[in-house]
Amino acid sequence: MAKDHGPSVKDDEQYEALRRQGESKEKAARIANVGSRSSTGRKGGRAGRYEDRSKEDLLKKARQVGIEGRSKMSKGELIDALRNH
Repeated sequence: MAKDHGPSVKDDEQYEALRRQGESKEKAARIANVGSRSSTGRKGGRAGRYEDRSKEDLLKKARQVGIEGRSKMSKGELIDALRNH
């Protein structure tokens, strides 16, 4: 049985499975809180590629997800940070 991770994690079993796979606590919580498991992990393909976005747009996205040190990053570094966050 999955341990209760508090009200901030909606699907404790999925959260624990993602942590065992090596995902960060933040990423595991985001995925576990998306909603039903059937919709989680499906590729939507609706967002454009990071390479096609301006550095300003990448900075805004990095700010939204809480990436530290973003103001000193190059466009390539921002892309890497967003993909691996």
